[in-house]
Amino acid sequence: CAKVARFCARAGLSGAEFLAGIPGTMGGALAMNAGAFGGETWEVITAVETLDQQGQCQHRQPEDFEIAYRHVTGPKGEWFVAAQLQLEAGGEPEVLLARIKALLAKRGDSQPTSLPNAGSVFRNPEGDFAARLIEACGLKGQCEGTACVSEKHANFIINTGGATAHDVETLIERIMQEVEEKQAVQLQREIHIVGEAA
Repeated sequence: CAKVARFCARAGLSGAEFLAGIPGTMGGALAMNAGAFGGETWEVITAVETLDQQGQCQHRQPEDFEIAYRHVTGPKGEWFVAAQLQLEAGGEPEVLLARIKALLAKRGDSQPTSLPNAGSVFRNPEGDFAARLIEACGLKGQCEGTACVSEKHANFIINTGGATAHDVETLIERIMQEVEEKQAVQLQREIHIVGEAA
């Protein structure tokens, strides 16, 4: 996503700067309507191409999908391969790149950007913040193997070196269980787990 944001900025196209704050690819951002800094992926999408299970390319419109906060439902068995964005032309590349730099600096102040992570793990519950609930349970710094709840932002799981998918999934389950027991809130995953842990 960051590459797309910078490409657009260099071309003088504004409206995609928020993408620089999304850790991952455009395919992943499309699959979950990823967002950052008040922007969401599908707000700038006018069309997509998908690849179906027979290897055929399908041209789709946003109306072909149910789009919500960090959730997209569309035709089953199709994967995103391309997207068309509607942006504003005529921006000054230097100004747009400076805006991206400022957004990333802001992100770095509050999130563990210097360590491997998958972004926010849980959706914010209505009227509250997942990070606040996790921190209230005393889980900052808690680890499973080398997967740990970030001390900087409790809604991030960081890989301190060699963490496995099993470590991360075990820690996610532990967080969900403790928040439900101590705060009476059922956290919902924001990340999508693909496949099975080894």
